[in-house]
Amino acid sequence: MTSRTLYSLCGADDARPFSPHCWKTVLSLAHKGLNFEERPLAFTAIPGVENGYSKTVPILRDGDQLVKDSFEIALYLDEAYPDAPSLFNGEGGKALARFVESWSQTQLHPAIAKFAVLDIHDILDEQDRVYFRESRTKRFGRTLEEVTANRDAEIAAFPAKLEPIRSMLTFQPFIGGDSPLFADYIVFGALQWVRIISGVDMFADKDPVRDWFERCLDLHGARGRSVTAA
Repeated sequence: MTSRTLYSLCGADDARPFSPHCWKTVLSLAHKGLNFEERPLAFTAIPGVENGYSKTVPILRDGDQLVKDSFEIALYLDEAYPDAPSLFNGEGGKALARFVESWSQTQLHPAIAKFAVLDIHDILDEQDRVYFRESRTKRFGRTLEEVTANRDAEIAAFPAKLEPIRSMLTFQPFIGGDSPLFADYIVFGALQWVRIISGVDMFADKDPVRDWFERCLDLHGARGRSVTAA
């Protein structure tokens, strides 16, 4: 029997993995019906696993295979396990997922950082807090406090960022259509990130995106609910 290990990301509490990219892979593995052991790691512990294979997670060890990056892992899983439900349903689904990934990374993730980066900092252990503050201050070109200075306004503005999928979800239950695909897990990962580290309400009133997110939390034996909201 092949053993699978998913290296993911946690703060001081290893029972609360929070990385949006790792949550994509958690649901991808569940989608394929594959058993795995999740090993959450602190930021500073990641370079020490699998002989320094990657500085970031997720990392999947599947028997003798090592794969990094959530999108590459999804592609690998569809190729390695073609008889299990597909994460893409063909080339069109891959193209859709590439678009959704780009939209999420350029629109959702930067918006989330503006209100959640200090929340991430605060759930880390002391060693990771030092690393995180130094690396993110360099990345943003300003302090974490300056990044989140307009936190309440950024939270209030966030539901508008979801309009592209809000409109789509008035026609179908999932981004992938009648059932979820990897494109759904991309957006779910970003919103699950907020749910676990910040617990803020990300949705508009009577929002189809809220209903979709609840459906995603219930997928695959309610795997998304295995970690409670902040």
